[in-house]
Order: sequence, then C-alpha cells, then structure tokens
Amino acid sequence: MGGYCYHVLNRGNGRAQVFHNADDHHAFVRLLQKACARVPMRLGGFCLMPNHFHLVVWPRGDNDLGPWMQWLLTAHVHGYRKRYRGSGHVWQGRFKAFPIEQDDRLRTVLRYVERNPVRAGLVARAELWPWSSLRDWLQPPLLPWLDPGPRRGIPAGKSTSRRRIRRPS
Repeated sequence: MGGYCYHVLNRGNGRAQVFHNADDHHAFVRLLQKACARVPMRLGGFCLMPNHFHLVVWPRGDNDLGPWMQWLLTAHVHGYRKRYRGSGHVWQGRFKAFPIEQDDRLRTVLRYVERNPVRAGLVARAELWPWSSLRDWLQPPLLPWLDPGPRRGIPAGKSTSRRRIRRPS
C-alpha cells in the first residue's frame, strides 16, 4: 500500500553469496537508483550483505512495491548471469516485505538494517560498511535518490497499536 513503510529483504538461493565484490555492490546500488526512477519509491535505508540485502522503502502509490521489486530483482539477475554465467535461481524466492509502524519501530528497523554488518562480524562499526545507507547519512553529500522522509517523519516517542499502521502526513 502506498504511504506505508516496509522492511524488505531477500537472500541468495541456498544462502549462497550474491555480492562477490565491489562491482557487484555498485551494480546493485545503481539498480536501486534506476528502480526509484522507474517506479516512484522512497528509499529510506539499505544494507547489502554478501548473501542478502535489507531495504527500508516507502512506496508512493498502492501496489508499487511489487513492480518495483520485480524490476529490481529481474534486472539484477540479468546482470548477475551476464557476469557469472550459470543457471538456476539467484535469489531464494520472492522477496519478503514487513510493514513498519512509523514510530520508534521505524527507527529500530533502520538501526537493525544498518547495523547488520556489525552483527555479522564484517566490521567493528556500522559506519565502516561501504554498502549501507548509513555512510551516506553520516557523510554527505547524500545520494540524491535516498529519501530522508522515513527518518524525519517519525514522531518521537509515540506508539501506535500493534495492528494499525499510520500513514505519513
């Protein structure tokens, strides 16, 4: 649904590595930018890990998330197959998307997403991971297609019911 924030993730098939080097990461980040230009989507945060990714997205319109993700993952698989050949599935299956209430839980999800490399033991501090939106938030200039809305539009300290998700104003 448009106006709701989502935590979106997908993992390599059989937990296999999907991002093998800096070129793979750069290619996926470029695809994120192109996807945002093709289907209106606000990307509030992301983290690319060796075998999976996390995104915090805020679709502008109803039913935008599916086409956006379909284009992103299909374009990625085409590029991946061009570089590495082979056959079969690159991704484990369809992406997973979890709605996020736009209160302190959104902040918690953003921290979770951007601290993923620390929990995995890949870096000592989250801002050292080059394939995450955190570096861009801390060291401007901000990537022009990253949207600060999910970070700025969070009411501080307010809670909503477990079932109801508030739309941004």
